[in-house]
Amino acid sequence: MSIAENRRARFEYHIEERHEAGMVLSGWEIKAIRAGQVQLTDGYVVIREGELWLIGCRINPLGSASTHVQPEADRTKKLLMHKEEIRRLIGKVEQKGFTLVPLDLHYKGGRVKAEIALAKGKAEHDKRNTEKKRDWEREHGRLMRHKVSAPAKH
Repeated sequence: MSIAENRRARFEYHIEERHEAGMVLSGWEIKAIRAGQVQLTDGYVVIREGELWLIGCRINPLGSASTHVQPEADRTKKLLMHKEEIRRLIGKVEQKGFTLVPLDLHYKGGRVKAEIALAKGKAEHDKRNTEKKRDWEREHGRLMRHKVSAPAKH
C-alpha cells in the first residue's frame, strides 16, 4: 500500500532502475506517516561513507507527539540496503552520471519501505514532450468519454 508518492521525480528524470530500501525511523515518525503527514517532493538520496541517506523527505510531527521528544520534520533518514547493492549503486552514480531519487514510500510486511530509483535528469525538451503526451492522453480520454456518453443520432 502506497503512503506517499513523488510524482515530480517521474517528470524530472528518466527512471533507469528501481530499488527498495528499508528506512530507519523513530516512533513519532511512524505515527505521523500512518496519519499521512509525509511529503517526498523535495527528497533526494545521497551516499556518504558507503551508506544511503534520504534528505528532504518531510514528516510533519503530530500535535500529540511525545513531550520528551523534540521532533525534527526534515531529519535526514538512513536507508537500509545490502552492502553489495549499495556498492553497485555507488559505481553507477559515480561513473555514469546517474542520481538517486525517492519515488515512493509504502508498507511491506508492516514496515515502511522507500522505493528509490537510479535516474538521469531530463532535458527541457523531454519535459515538454512529456507534458504534450500527458495533455493529449487527457484530451483523448475526454473525447472518448464524450463520444460514448453522447446518444446516437439517426
